[in-house]
Amino acid sequence: MYSFTFIEWAVIILCALLIGFTKAGIPGIGILIPILAASIMPAKESTGFILPMLTMADIFAIIYWRRHVAWKQLLRLLPWAFTGIVAGYAAMSHITNDQLRTFIGLLVIILLILSWIKDKSLPDDYIPSHWFFAAVMGTLAGATSMMANAAGPVMVIYLTSMRLPKANFIGTSAWFFFIVNLLKLPFSHKLDLITIQSIQVNLLLLPCLIAGGVTGIMLVKRISQGAFNIIVKILACMAALMLILR
Repeated sequence: MYSFTFIEWAVIILCALLIGFTKAGIPGIGILIPILAASIMPAKESTGFILPMLTMADIFAIIYWRRHVAWKQLLRLLPWAFTGIVAGYAAMSHITNDQLRTFIGLLVIILLILSWIKDKSLPDDYIPSHWFFAAVMGTLAGATSMMANAAGPVMVIYLTSMRLPKANFIGTSAWFFFIVNLLKLPFSHKLDLITIQSIQVNLLLLPCLIAGGVTGIMLVKRISQGAFNIIVKILACMAALMLILR
């Protein structure tokens, strides 16, 4: 078992609560989780350490939101996401943690600006339907997820562009990350980022995951669709800035 200090355990418990909260409730703050985890262990090791927690929280989310999934959007993304996972796996030995954080942060801000321009210049009901948009966003989501568990802001931009109702937004996001995280497990294991000890700690934190998930579900029900879209974009932007400025 890991020899964590009291403060380190507090950080890990906070990560578990936030994972449950963002998976089942308000997406967008998930980017804080790898940042917190990387504050108490090496950044690359932290990505593997929290991966089982992310997967368990995905299961909780898809059980609750199982009736709210935009399968068409999900199936458009998954092949490209797998391509991104493979590319991210190949790139992990060639990029430093600082370079990765800066790249993802700048990428998300650029995408948010493009999304804002699109919203201002195109009709409110416009939905990008070209395969290239799904290809780019799916590949980016897969790669950033594999390299830093940081695909949340990318998915926020894609799913808000699809004009999904908040329940479908959360359900589709939950299924996407559940499948992506399962695909990542053998790659992370091969990189020695997941160990028996890390899985044991993850299982100990299961009650915290559930508590965070229940809190997220209760909160999202009280938020209007318009406020939901604004909140997730603001959180994505804040997360991107934190990555760049960290």
